[in-house]
Amino acid sequence: MQSTTSAFHFSSGAGNSAADTASDKSQVKFDSMDILQGNKSITIQHNGSLYRLQATKLGKLILTK
Repeated sequence: MQSTTSAFHFSSGAGNSAADTASDKSQVKFDSMDILQGNKSITIQHNGSLYRLQATKLGKLILTK
């Protein structure tokens, strides 16, 4: 598996409704295309373990340890 280091610049984006504003404060949303950056899969390091995030041909995401 190829290892690539990338810098991500995340923004919370402004919501148009009260529900959007409330959810923006509790969760940050990321577009999978920004995370995958054209790759079919990436490796994520979390709490000392490596995970693989993979996009399928059907547009689904699979996260495996």
